[in-house]
Amino acid sequence: MTSDFDKQDLLGVVGCGLMGRGIAQIAVQGGIPVILHDSRPGAAEEAREAVAATLDKLAAKGKLSAQDASDAVARIAVAATLADLAPCGTVVEAIVERLDAKQALFRDLEAVVGPDCILATNTSSLSVTAIAAACEAPGRVAGFHFFSPVPLMKIVEVIAGPLTAAPVADRLVDIARRMGHAPVRASDTPGFIVNHAGRGYLTESLRLLGENVASHAEVDRILRDAGGFRMGPFELLDLTGLDVSQPVMESIYEQYYQEPRFRPSPIARQRLAAGLLGRKSGRGFYAYEDGRKQDIPGPPLPARADVTAWLDAADAAAFPAVDALLDALLAAFGGTRDRGERPAAGSLCLVLPVGQDATGAAVAAGLDPTRTLALDPLFLAGRRTLMTTPLTAPAVRDAAHALFAADGTPVSVVRDSAGLVCQRVVATIVNIGADIAQQGIATPADIDQAVTLGLGYPRGPLALGDALGAATVMRILDGLFDTYRDPRYRPSPWLRRRALLGVSLLTPDH
Repeated sequence: MTSDFDKQDLLGVVGCGLMGRGIAQIAVQGGIPVILHDSRPGAAEEAREAVAATLDKLAAKGKLSAQDASDAVARIAVAATLADLAPCGTVVEAIVERLDAKQALFRDLEAVVGPDCILATNTSSLSVTAIAAACEAPGRVAGFHFFSPVPLMKIVEVIAGPLTAAPVADRLVDIARRMGHAPVRASDTPGFIVNHAGRGYLTESLRLLGENVASHAEVDRILRDAGGFRMGPFELLDLTGLDVSQPVMESIYEQYYQEPRFRPSPIARQRLAAGLLGRKSGRGFYAYEDGRKQDIPGPPLPARADVTAWLDAADAAAFPAVDALLDALLAAFGGTRDRGERPAAGSLCLVLPVGQDATGAAVAAGLDPTRTLALDPLFLAGRRTLMTTPLTAPAVRDAAHALFAADGTPVSVVRDSAGLVCQRVVATIVNIGADIAQQGIATPADIDQAVTLGLGYPRGPLALGDALGAATVMRILDGLFDTYRDPRYRPSPWLRRRALLGVSLLTPDH
Protein backbone atom coordinates (compact mmCIF):
# COMPACT_ATOMS: atom_id res chain seq x y z
CA MET A 1 0.00 0.00 0.00
CA THR A 2 1.44 3.40 -0.96
CA SER A 3 1.84 6.05 1.76
CA ASP A 4 1.15 8.91 -0.67
CA PHE A 5 -2.49 9.67 0.09
CA ASP A 6 -2.49 13.39 -0.79
CA LYS A 7 -4.02 12.71 -4.20
CA GLN A 8 -6.97 10.94 -2.62
CA ASP A 9 -8.60 13.69 -0.57
CA LEU A 10 -12.20 12.60 -1.07
CA LEU A 11 -13.94 11.17 1.99
CA GLY A 12 -16.84 8.77 1.76
CA VAL A 13 -19.29 8.48 4.66
CA VAL A 14 -21.60 5.46 4.72
CA GLY A 15 -24.47 5.71 7.18
CA CYS A 16 -26.25 9.04 7.42
CA GLY A 17 -27.61 8.99 10.95
CA LEU A 18 -26.49 11.33 13.72
CA MET A 19 -22.88 10.11 13.71
CA GLY A 20 -22.50 10.09 9.94
CA ARG A 21 -23.91 13.60 9.66
CA GLY A 22 -21.57 14.85 12.36
CA ILE A 23 -18.53 13.33 10.68
CA ALA A 24 -19.56 14.83 7.35
CA GLN A 25 -20.07 18.26 8.93
CA ILE A 26 -16.64 18.52 10.52
CA ALA A 27 -15.01 17.14 7.39
CA VAL A 28 -16.46 19.73 5.05
CA GLN A 29 -15.78 22.48 7.59
CA GLY A 30 -12.16 21.32 7.50
CA GLY A 31 -12.05 21.61 3.72
CA ILE A 32 -12.44 17.90 2.97
CA PRO A 33 -14.94 17.00 0.22
CA VAL A 34 -17.44 14.33 1.25
CA ILE A 35 -19.67 11.84 -0.55
CA LEU A 36 -22.62 10.62 1.54
CA HIS A 37 -24.27 7.23 1.09
CA ASP A 38 -26.97 5.38 2.97
CA SER A 39 -28.78 2.15 2.14
CA ARG A 40 -32.13 3.83 2.85
CA PRO A 41 -33.31 5.74 -0.24
CA GLY A 42 -33.34 9.49 0.35
CA ALA A 43 -31.38 9.32 3.62
CA ALA A 44 -28.17 10.71 2.16
CA GLU A 45 -29.95 13.71 0.66
CA GLU A 46 -31.74 14.29 3.98
CA ALA A 47 -28.38 14.23 5.71
CA ARG A 48 -26.95 16.76 3.26
CA GLU A 49 -29.88 19.09 3.94
CA ALA A 50 -29.51 18.61 7.70
CA VAL A 51 -25.80 19.48 7.59
CA ALA A 52 -26.56 22.50 5.42
CA ALA A 53 -29.17 23.67 7.91
CA THR A 54 -26.73 23.26 10.80
CA LEU A 55 -24.04 25.23 9.00
CA ASP A 56 -26.54 28.00 8.20
CA LYS A 57 -27.42 28.22 11.89
CA LEU A 58 -23.75 28.46 12.81
CA ALA A 59 -23.33 31.26 10.28
CA ALA A 60 -26.37 33.07 11.71
CA LYS A 61 -24.80 32.88 15.17
CA GLY A 62 -21.52 34.24 13.88
CA LYS A 63 -19.65 30.99 14.48
CA LEU A 64 -18.49 30.97 10.84
CA SER A 65 -18.98 33.23 7.85
CA ALA A 66 -21.84 32.81 5.39
CA GLN A 67 -19.26 32.19 2.66
CA ASP A 68 -17.53 29.47 4.68
CA ALA A 69 -20.89 27.81 5.32
CA SER A 70 -21.77 27.95 1.63
CA ASP A 71 -18.37 26.58 0.62
CA ALA A 72 -18.69 23.73 3.13
CA VAL A 73 -22.11 22.71 1.82
CA ALA A 74 -20.75 22.76 -1.73
CA ARG A 75 -18.26 20.08 -0.69
CA ILE A 76 -21.06 17.57 0.05
CA ALA A 77 -22.13 15.17 -2.67
CA VAL A 78 -24.61 12.32 -2.51
CA ALA A 79 -23.95 8.79 -3.76
CA ALA A 80 -26.90 6.76 -4.95
CA THR A 81 -24.90 3.52 -4.85
CA LEU A 82 -21.73 2.23 -3.23
CA ALA A 83 -20.13 2.22 -6.67
CA ASP A 84 -20.26 6.03 -6.60
CA LEU A 85 -17.70 5.93 -3.77
CA ALA A 86 -15.06 4.53 -6.13
CA PRO A 87 -12.97 7.76 -6.26
CA CYS A 88 -12.71 8.07 -2.45
CA GLY A 89 -9.34 7.90 -0.75
CA THR A 90 -10.97 7.11 2.60
CA VAL A 91 -14.39 5.72 3.48
CA VAL A 92 -15.77 5.93 7.03
CA GLU A 93 -18.66 3.69 7.97
CA ALA A 94 -21.15 4.83 10.64
CA ILE A 95 -23.80 2.15 10.22
CA VAL A 96 -25.58 -0.09 12.71
CA GLU A 97 -23.34 -1.53 15.47
CA ARG A 98 -23.42 -5.12 14.19
CA LEU A 99 -20.34 -7.07 13.22
CA ASP A 100 -21.97 -8.92 10.32
CA ALA A 101 -23.32 -5.69 8.83
CA LYS A 102 -19.97 -3.91 9.01
CA GLN A 103 -18.10 -6.90 7.57
CA ALA A 104 -20.55 -7.16 4.68
CA LEU A 105 -20.24 -3.43 3.95
CA PHE A 106 -16.44 -3.54 3.87
CA ARG A 107 -16.47 -6.58 1.56
CA ASP A 108 -18.78 -4.68 -0.79
CA LEU A 109 -16.62 -1.55 -0.60
CA GLU A 110 -13.48 -3.48 -1.47
CA ALA A 111 -15.09 -4.41 -4.76
CA VAL A 112 -15.54 -0.76 -5.81
CA VAL A 113 -12.82 1.42 -4.21
CA GLY A 114 -9.18 1.60 -5.24
CA PRO A 115 -6.45 -0.54 -3.66
CA ASP A 116 -5.11 2.43 -1.64
CA CYS A 117 -8.49 3.45 -0.23
CA ILE A 118 -8.65 3.37 3.59
CA LEU A 119 -11.68 1.69 5.16
CA ALA A 120 -12.37 3.18 8.58
CA THR A 121 -14.97 2.01 11.08
CA ASN A 122 -16.63 4.28 13.62
CA THR A 123 -17.42 1.30 15.85
CA SER A 124 -17.55 2.02 19.57
CA SER A 125 -17.64 -1.54 20.89
CA LEU A 126 -16.75 -4.05 18.17
CA SER A 127 -13.33 -5.42 17.38
CA VAL A 128 -11.61 -3.57 14.54
CA THR A 129 -9.63 -6.76 13.93
CA ALA A 130 -12.82 -8.81 13.52
CA ILE A 131 -14.22 -6.28 11.07
CA ALA A 132 -10.97 -6.29 9.07
CA ALA A 133 -10.90 -10.09 9.01
CA ALA A 134 -13.66 -10.08 6.41
CA CYS A 135 -11.53 -8.04 3.98
CA GLU A 136 -9.10 -9.24 1.36
CA ALA A 137 -6.73 -6.43 2.41
CA PRO A 138 -7.13 -6.08 6.21
CA GLY A 139 -4.13 -3.75 6.32
CA ARG A 140 -6.29 -0.93 4.94
CA VAL A 141 -8.81 -1.17 7.83
CA ALA A 142 -8.63 0.89 11.02
CA GLY A 143 -10.93 2.29 13.66
CA PHE A 144 -11.93 5.96 13.54
CA HIS A 145 -14.10 6.33 16.63
CA PHE A 146 -15.88 9.65 17.08
CA PHE A 147 -18.11 10.62 20.00
CA SER A 148 -21.58 12.11 19.95
CA PRO A 149 -22.30 14.90 19.24
CA VAL A 150 -19.38 14.79 16.82
CA PRO A 151 -18.98 18.57 16.23
CA LEU A 152 -18.77 19.25 19.98
CA MET A 153 -16.76 16.24 21.17
CA LYS A 154 -13.32 17.20 19.92
CA ILE A 155 -11.75 13.78 20.29
CA VAL A 156 -11.38 10.84 17.92
CA GLU A 157 -9.72 7.50 18.62
CA VAL A 158 -7.57 6.13 15.80
CA ILE A 159 -7.45 2.37 16.37
CA ALA A 160 -4.92 0.08 14.74
CA GLY A 161 -5.50 -3.65 14.59
CA PRO A 162 -2.57 -6.07 14.44
CA LEU A 163 -2.67 -6.03 10.62
CA THR A 164 -3.38 -2.31 10.10
CA ALA A 165 -0.68 -0.73 7.93
CA ALA A 166 1.13 2.12 9.70
CA PRO A 167 0.42 4.70 6.93
CA VAL A 168 -3.32 4.04 7.38
CA ALA A 169 -3.34 5.17 11.00
CA ASP A 170 -1.04 8.09 10.14
CA ARG A 171 -3.43 9.25 7.44
CA LEU A 172 -6.43 9.08 9.76
CA VAL A 173 -4.55 11.15 12.33
CA ASP A 174 -3.96 13.79 9.63
CA ILE A 175 -7.63 13.73 8.57
CA ALA A 176 -8.77 14.12 12.18
CA ARG A 177 -6.57 17.18 12.62
CA ARG A 178 -7.94 18.74 9.43
CA MET A 179 -11.41 18.18 10.88
CA GLY A 180 -10.41 20.22 13.94
CA HIS A 181 -10.39 17.19 16.25
CA ALA A 182 -7.71 15.82 18.55
CA PRO A 183 -6.66 12.32 17.44
CA VAL A 184 -5.42 9.79 19.99
CA ARG A 185 -3.93 6.47 18.94
CA ALA A 186 -5.02 3.18 20.46
CA SER A 187 -4.47 -0.48 19.81
CA ASP A 188 -7.50 -2.66 19.14
CA THR A 189 -8.71 -3.69 22.60
CA PRO A 190 -12.23 -3.80 24.12
CA GLY A 191 -13.41 -0.27 24.81
CA PHE A 192 -10.30 1.26 23.15
CA ILE A 193 -9.33 4.14 25.50
CA VAL A 194 -12.38 6.16 26.52
CA ASN A 195 -14.97 3.44 27.05
CA HIS A 196 -12.31 1.31 28.74
CA ALA A 197 -11.18 4.10 31.09
CA GLY A 198 -14.76 5.09 31.88
CA ARG A 199 -15.58 1.78 33.58
CA GLY A 200 -14.22 2.86 36.98
CA TYR A 201 -16.47 5.88 37.46
CA LEU A 202 -19.70 4.02 36.80
CA THR A 203 -19.07 0.52 38.12
CA GLU A 204 -17.49 1.64 41.41
CA SER A 205 -20.31 4.12 42.01
CA LEU A 206 -22.81 1.33 41.42
CA ARG A 207 -20.92 -0.77 43.98
CA LEU A 208 -21.25 2.03 46.51
CA LEU A 209 -24.97 2.09 45.86
CA GLY A 210 -25.14 -1.69 46.09
CA GLU A 211 -23.44 -1.61 49.48
CA ASN A 212 -25.92 1.00 50.74
CA VAL A 213 -23.09 3.42 51.51
CA ALA A 214 -25.18 6.36 50.31
CA SER A 215 -28.11 7.14 48.03
CA HIS A 216 -27.46 7.67 44.34
CA ALA A 217 -28.19 11.39 44.74
CA GLU A 218 -25.67 11.69 47.58
CA VAL A 219 -22.99 9.87 45.59
CA ASP A 220 -23.65 12.25 42.70
CA ARG A 221 -23.34 15.28 44.96
CA ILE A 222 -20.07 14.07 46.48
CA LEU A 223 -18.38 13.21 43.18
CA ARG A 224 -19.61 16.37 41.53
CA ASP A 225 -18.84 18.85 44.33
CA ALA A 226 -15.82 17.27 46.05
CA GLY A 227 -14.47 15.17 43.19
CA GLY A 228 -14.83 17.90 40.56
CA PHE A 229 -16.65 15.73 38.01
CA ARG A 230 -18.96 17.54 35.63
CA MET A 231 -21.83 15.12 36.21
CA GLY A 232 -22.49 12.57 38.90
CA PRO A 233 -22.30 8.93 37.77
CA PHE A 234 -26.05 8.37 38.09
CA GLU A 235 -26.83 11.60 36.26
CA LEU A 236 -24.50 10.34 33.53
CA LEU A 237 -26.19 6.93 33.39
CA ASP A 238 -29.55 8.66 33.03
CA LEU A 239 -28.23 10.92 30.28
CA THR A 240 -26.69 8.08 28.27
CA GLY A 241 -29.53 5.65 28.98
CA LEU A 242 -29.15 2.26 30.62
CA ASP A 243 -30.12 0.62 27.33
CA VAL A 244 -26.79 1.96 26.02
CA SER A 245 -24.59 1.94 29.14
CA GLN A 246 -25.42 -1.48 30.57
CA PRO A 247 -24.67 -3.44 27.36
CA VAL A 248 -21.34 -1.60 27.08
CA MET A 249 -20.45 -2.45 30.70
CA GLU A 250 -21.37 -6.10 30.13
CA SER A 251 -19.58 -6.27 26.77
CA ILE A 252 -16.27 -4.93 28.08
CA TYR A 253 -16.50 -7.23 31.13
CA GLU A 254 -17.06 -10.29 28.93
CA GLN A 255 -14.51 -9.30 26.28
CA TYR A 256 -11.89 -9.08 29.02
CA TYR A 257 -12.82 -12.59 30.18
CA GLN A 258 -14.64 -11.32 33.26
CA GLU A 259 -11.86 -9.06 34.51
CA PRO A 260 -12.98 -8.07 38.06
CA ARG A 261 -12.07 -4.41 37.52
CA PHE A 262 -14.93 -4.13 35.01
CA ARG A 263 -17.57 -6.18 36.84
CA PRO A 264 -21.04 -4.68 36.19
CA SER A 265 -23.72 -4.25 38.82
CA PRO A 266 -26.96 -6.22 39.13
CA ILE A 267 -28.63 -2.93 40.08
CA ALA A 268 -28.20 -1.54 36.56
CA ARG A 269 -29.33 -4.81 34.96
CA GLN A 270 -32.48 -4.85 37.11
CA ARG A 271 -33.32 -1.23 36.37
CA LEU A 272 -32.80 -1.83 32.66
CA ALA A 273 -35.28 -4.73 32.81
CA ALA A 274 -37.74 -2.41 34.56
CA GLY A 275 -37.50 0.14 31.75
CA LEU A 276 -35.90 2.79 33.99
CA LEU A 277 -33.63 3.98 31.20
CA GLY A 278 -33.17 7.60 32.24
CA ARG A 279 -34.13 10.80 30.45
CA LYS A 280 -35.39 9.02 27.34
CA SER A 281 -37.96 7.04 29.36
CA GLY A 282 -38.86 9.89 31.71
CA ARG A 283 -37.56 8.00 34.71
CA GLY A 284 -34.23 6.50 35.67
CA PHE A 285 -32.29 7.07 38.83
CA TYR A 286 -34.07 10.42 38.78
CA ALA A 287 -37.54 11.43 37.61
CA TYR A 288 -37.85 13.78 34.62
CA GLU A 289 -40.55 16.25 33.72
CA ASP A 290 -40.42 17.75 30.23
CA GLY A 291 -36.89 16.37 29.99
CA ARG A 292 -35.70 18.18 33.13
CA LYS A 293 -34.25 16.27 36.04
CA GLN A 294 -36.16 16.53 39.28
CA ASP A 295 -33.58 17.12 41.98
CA ILE A 296 -33.59 15.09 45.16
CA PRO A 297 -32.69 17.34 48.10
CA GLY A 298 -30.22 16.19 50.70
CA PRO A 299 -31.10 15.86 54.38
CA PRO A 300 -31.58 19.11 56.31
CA LEU A 301 -28.65 20.60 58.22
CA PRO A 302 -28.88 19.55 61.88
CA ALA A 303 -29.17 22.19 64.57
CA ARG A 304 -25.99 23.28 66.29
CA ALA A 305 -25.11 21.60 69.55
CA ASP A 306 -22.29 21.94 72.06
CA VAL A 307 -19.37 19.93 70.77
CA THR A 308 -15.87 19.04 71.88
CA ALA A 309 -13.79 17.47 69.13
CA TRP A 310 -10.66 15.33 69.37
CA LEU A 311 -8.20 14.51 66.60
CA ASP A 312 -5.21 12.25 67.10
CA ALA A 313 -1.92 14.15 67.00
CA ALA A 314 -0.50 11.86 64.30
CA ASP A 315 -3.50 12.52 62.04
CA ALA A 316 -3.21 16.25 62.73
CA ALA A 317 0.47 16.17 61.69
CA ALA A 318 -0.26 14.05 58.59
CA PHE A 319 -3.10 16.33 57.45
CA PRO A 320 -2.33 19.89 58.58
CA ALA A 321 -5.12 21.29 56.41
CA VAL A 322 -7.65 19.27 58.40
CA ASP A 323 -6.01 20.31 61.67
CA ALA A 324 -6.33 23.99 60.75
CA LEU A 325 -9.84 23.51 59.42
CA LEU A 326 -10.99 21.88 62.63
CA ASP A 327 -9.66 24.79 64.70
CA ALA A 328 -11.33 27.33 62.42
CA LEU A 329 -14.68 25.53 62.43
CA LEU A 330 -14.68 25.09 66.21
CA ALA A 331 -13.95 28.80 66.60
CA ALA A 332 -16.82 29.71 64.27
CA PHE A 333 -19.08 27.13 65.84
CA GLY A 334 -18.28 27.99 69.44
CA GLY A 335 -16.95 24.50 70.12
CA THR A 336 -13.93 23.21 72.00
CA ARG A 337 -10.82 21.36 70.84
CA ASP A 338 -9.86 18.39 72.99
CA ARG A 339 -6.05 18.31 72.83
CA GLY A 340 -5.51 15.39 75.13
CA GLU A 341 -3.34 12.46 74.15
CA ARG A 342 -6.53 10.40 74.42
CA PRO A 343 -10.06 11.73 73.96
CA ALA A 344 -11.94 12.83 77.08
CA ALA A 345 -15.27 11.24 77.92
CA GLY A 346 -17.92 12.81 75.73
CA SER A 347 -15.54 14.18 73.05
CA LEU A 348 -16.36 13.62 69.40
CA CYS A 349 -13.55 11.46 68.00
CA LEU A 350 -12.44 12.29 64.47
CA VAL A 351 -10.43 9.87 62.32
CA LEU A 352 -8.94 10.53 58.87
CA PRO A 353 -8.81 7.20 57.01
CA VAL A 354 -7.10 6.70 53.65
CA GLY A 355 -8.41 3.50 52.07
CA GLN A 356 -9.77 2.35 55.40
CA ASP A 357 -13.29 2.41 56.85
CA ALA A 358 -14.38 4.23 60.01
CA THR A 359 -14.78 1.00 61.94
CA GLY A 360 -11.26 -0.16 61.17
CA ALA A 361 -9.79 3.25 62.01
CA ALA A 362 -11.72 3.44 65.31
CA VAL A 363 -10.73 -0.07 66.38
CA ALA A 364 -7.07 0.44 65.40
CA ALA A 365 -6.93 3.63 67.48
CA GLY A 366 -8.83 2.11 70.40
CA LEU A 367 -11.64 4.67 70.14
CA ASP A 368 -15.25 4.40 71.23
CA PRO A 369 -17.12 3.63 67.97
CA THR A 370 -20.27 5.32 69.27
CA ARG A 371 -18.40 8.65 69.36
CA THR A 372 -16.26 8.20 66.24
CA LEU A 373 -16.71 9.59 62.74
CA ALA A 374 -14.37 9.68 59.77
CA LEU A 375 -13.68 12.69 57.56
CA ASP A 376 -12.26 12.34 54.05
CA PRO A 377 -8.98 14.26 54.38
CA LEU A 378 -8.14 14.11 50.66
CA PHE A 379 -11.26 15.78 49.22
CA LEU A 380 -12.16 18.83 51.30
CA ALA A 381 -12.99 21.44 48.63
CA GLY A 382 -16.54 21.96 47.46
CA ARG A 383 -18.10 19.38 49.80
CA ARG A 384 -16.94 17.49 52.87
CA THR A 385 -17.71 13.83 53.43
CA LEU A 386 -18.24 12.39 56.90
CA MET A 387 -18.61 8.65 57.51
CA THR A 388 -20.10 6.90 60.49
CA THR A 389 -19.32 3.57 62.06
CA PRO A 390 -22.31 1.22 62.39
CA LEU A 391 -22.49 2.29 66.07
CA THR A 392 -22.02 6.07 65.79
CA ALA A 393 -24.68 7.72 67.93
CA PRO A 394 -27.13 9.88 65.92
CA ALA A 395 -26.51 12.86 68.22
CA VAL A 396 -22.76 12.61 67.59
CA ARG A 397 -23.32 12.26 63.84
CA ASP A 398 -25.56 15.34 63.77
CA ALA A 399 -23.17 17.40 65.88
CA ALA A 400 -20.31 16.58 63.51
CA HIS A 401 -22.46 17.38 60.48
CA ALA A 402 -23.36 20.80 61.88
CA LEU A 403 -19.75 21.49 62.87
CA PHE A 404 -18.23 20.73 59.47
CA ALA A 405 -20.92 22.79 57.72
CA ALA A 406 -20.35 25.80 60.01
CA ASP A 407 -18.60 27.82 57.27
CA GLY A 408 -21.31 27.13 54.68
CA THR A 409 -19.56 24.25 52.91
CA PRO A 410 -22.05 21.43 52.21
CA VAL A 411 -21.52 18.15 54.06
CA SER A 412 -22.51 14.61 53.10
CA VAL A 413 -22.76 11.89 55.72
CA VAL A 414 -22.33 8.34 54.43
CA ARG A 415 -22.30 4.88 55.95
CA ASP A 416 -19.12 2.97 56.60
CA SER A 417 -17.05 2.18 53.50
CA ALA A 418 -13.38 1.56 52.95
CA GLY A 419 -12.17 4.59 51.02
CA LEU A 420 -15.33 6.65 51.61
CA VAL A 421 -16.67 7.79 48.19
CA CYS A 422 -14.20 10.03 46.33
CA GLN A 423 -11.12 8.07 47.39
CA ARG A 424 -12.66 4.82 46.28
CA VAL A 425 -13.96 5.98 42.91
CA VAL A 426 -10.95 8.08 41.96
CA ALA A 427 -8.49 5.33 42.92
CA THR A 428 -10.42 2.90 40.71
CA ILE A 429 -10.30 5.35 37.79
CA VAL A 430 -6.56 5.89 38.26
CA ASN A 431 -5.84 2.16 38.50
CA ILE A 432 -7.70 1.37 35.27
CA GLY A 433 -5.96 4.25 33.48
CA ALA A 434 -2.61 2.98 34.73
CA ASP A 435 -3.36 -0.49 33.43
CA ILE A 436 -4.30 0.88 30.02
CA ALA A 437 -0.80 2.36 29.95
CA GLN A 438 0.70 -0.90 31.22
CA GLN A 439 -0.93 -2.84 28.40
CA GLY A 440 0.46 -0.40 25.84
CA ILE A 441 -3.00 0.37 24.50
CA ALA A 442 -2.07 4.06 24.25
CA THR A 443 0.61 6.46 25.44
CA PRO A 444 0.12 8.04 28.88
CA ALA A 445 -0.43 11.45 27.28
CA ASP A 446 -3.03 10.10 24.86
CA ILE A 447 -4.85 8.28 27.67
CA ASP A 448 -5.27 11.48 29.66
CA GLN A 449 -6.20 13.58 26.63
CA ALA A 450 -8.78 11.04 25.49
CA VAL A 451 -10.42 10.86 28.90
CA THR A 452 -10.52 14.59 29.57
CA LEU A 453 -11.98 15.33 26.12
CA GLY A 454 -14.12 12.21 25.81
CA LEU A 455 -15.49 11.96 29.34
CA GLY A 456 -15.10 15.49 30.71
CA TYR A 457 -13.22 14.41 33.83
CA PRO A 458 -11.47 17.20 35.77
CA ARG A 459 -8.16 15.53 34.84
CA GLY A 460 -7.11 12.44 32.98
CA PRO A 461 -6.77 9.29 35.12
CA LEU A 462 -2.97 9.49 35.32
CA ALA A 463 -3.01 13.19 36.22
CA LEU A 464 -5.69 12.43 38.83
CA GLY A 465 -3.29 9.89 40.29
CA ASP A 466 -0.48 12.43 40.31
CA ALA A 467 -2.71 14.96 42.09
CA LEU A 468 -3.30 12.48 44.92
CA GLY A 469 0.15 10.93 44.68
CA ALA A 470 0.77 7.44 43.34
CA ALA A 471 1.70 6.19 46.81
CA THR A 472 -1.61 7.49 48.19
CA VAL A 473 -3.55 5.76 45.41
CA MET A 474 -1.70 2.55 46.25
CA ARG A 475 -2.63 3.01 49.91
CA ILE A 476 -6.30 3.41 49.02
CA LEU A 477 -6.29 0.34 46.78
CA ASP A 478 -4.45 -1.74 49.36
CA GLY A 479 -7.04 -0.72 51.96
CA LEU A 480 -9.88 -1.66 49.63
CA PHE A 481 -8.28 -5.01 48.89
CA ASP A 482 -7.71 -5.70 52.59
CA THR A 483 -11.38 -4.99 53.27
CA TYR A 484 -13.00 -6.79 50.34
CA ARG A 485 -10.40 -9.39 49.27
CA ASP A 486 -11.59 -8.63 45.75
CA PRO A 487 -9.01 -8.73 42.92
CA ARG A 488 -10.91 -5.81 41.46
CA TYR A 489 -8.70 -3.61 43.66
CA ARG A 490 -5.29 -5.11 42.85
CA PRO A 491 -2.96 -2.31 41.77
CA SER A 492 -1.67 -2.18 38.21
CA PRO A 493 2.08 -2.82 37.89
CA TRP A 494 2.32 0.57 36.18
CA LEU A 495 0.96 2.26 39.29
CA ARG A 496 2.97 0.18 41.77
CA ARG A 497 6.32 0.74 40.05
CA ARG A 498 5.87 4.50 39.69
CA ALA A 499 4.71 4.76 43.29
CA LEU A 500 7.88 2.94 44.41
CA LEU A 501 10.06 5.15 42.19
CA GLY A 502 8.29 8.35 43.26
CA VAL A 503 7.70 9.51 39.67
CA SER A 504 4.65 10.74 37.76
CA LEU A 505 2.17 8.22 36.45
CA LEU A 506 2.58 9.95 33.09
CA THR A 507 6.21 8.77 32.94
CA PRO A 508 6.53 6.41 29.95
CA ASP A 509 8.76 3.38 29.84
CA HIS A 510 12.10 4.16 28.19
